[in-house]
Amino acid sequence: MRSDTQRNRRQLIKAAGELFASRRGPINMTDIAKHAEISSATAYRHFASVEDILAEYRFGVGEKLRDFSLKQETSGLELLEAVSRKWVDLVTRHGGAMLYTRSGEGYLARLRKGAFYLTVQADALERPLRETCDELGLPPLGDEAMFLWNILFDPREILDLIRTVGLSKDQATARLVSALKGAMIGWSEDRSSSAGT
Repeated sequence: MRSDTQRNRRQLIKAAGELFASRRGPINMTDIAKHAEISSATAYRHFASVEDILAEYRFGVGEKLRDFSLKQETSGLELLEAVSRKWVDLVTRHGGAMLYTRSGEGYLARLRKGAFYLTVQADALERPLRETCDELGLPPLGDEAMFLWNILFDPREILDLIRTVGLSKDQATARLVSALKGAMIGWSEDRSSSAGT
């Protein structure tokens, strides 16, 4: 890819992140192109839609989470707490840019189809969730554990806890991790009892 092409693409992703982080209403491709100082035609050559740019932006944030997770030397619940805390920090730092447009498909369907912005996040969470299951004495929950984490650590809900309820990032993280532990235990117990019937 040519250097000007790469630069334009990076500028569009950065512009979208900046605009959505502080958005005050709808943002379209023309707004993003103008903020990036690129023509709308050039913007559309790189991305078919605003959602495509935001997916690329979220992928970049997911890479930061994955890189952080892979560097950690802790394990189990301690690792899960560290990675979840990092996610809460990333969500609060990137604000509205993390509020991805809803898809018609659920989280697991998109993850299993290989949605690139979700698979990088799943890479960050695979070991923490697996080791937490081990530490809690639970059978492996696989991507069902990812599903539970995603429900609780949805950026909208994180921002709601911090902005509306007034929790600090650490308080929000601690409560969400505690709720996740309970959800994983309950999920596992139900799977075990359902298997016996």
